[in-house]
Amino acid sequence: MHCFTHILDQIGRLLDQKDTVLVAIDGNCTAGKTTLAAKLAEAFSCNVFHMDEFFLQPEQRTQERLAEAGGNVDYQRFHREVLLPLTRGEQVCYQPYDCRTQTLKDPVTVPSRKLTIIEGTYSCHPYFGDAYDLRIFLSVSPEVQRQRVLQRPAFKHQRFFEEWIPKEQQYFTTFNIKENCSIVCGTQEEAWD
Repeated sequence: MHCFTHILDQIGRLLDQKDTVLVAIDGNCTAGKTTLAAKLAEAFSCNVFHMDEFFLQPEQRTQERLAEAGGNVDYQRFHREVLLPLTRGEQVCYQPYDCRTQTLKDPVTVPSRKLTIIEGTYSCHPYFGDAYDLRIFLSVSPEVQRQRVLQRPAFKHQRFFEEWIPKEQQYFTTFNIKENCSIVCGTQEEAWD
């Protein structure tokens, strides 16, 4: 069965069984997490939250924090502002982080929906406990990942290769992220075509 069809089926079953469903999409950068989340939002008309909106603010980027596996995002703020309200079936009010200005944007309020997708590396951080009904991991080979990174803006290439990818690998390995996901999909070709 095609991975996307399998994911649709699994989410459909969960929606039949539960009042609210939380799904995490974790995995390698460039593996298609954002694309998959957008396709699921089309299919189910659900909320999508992006871990990229919870990067550390400049004052949080201490040597100690950046050395921590999974410490590249503000997982405490994500838990407090997004995950806790979702698990209580409440609306979410949070401040997305703006990478360009390195500041928090104005608060955004998102009403509760039956299905919510959390996409992005670090979405399965163990700090969140057992909050999710379904965990999905998207992987991509190093060769394809490199090709996809090189298609992104050139000013980001060095950070991908020297900082972001090694930090992701440290997080995946330290916490057995892939092994703890119930669906694992490889996206060697163009994802979700």
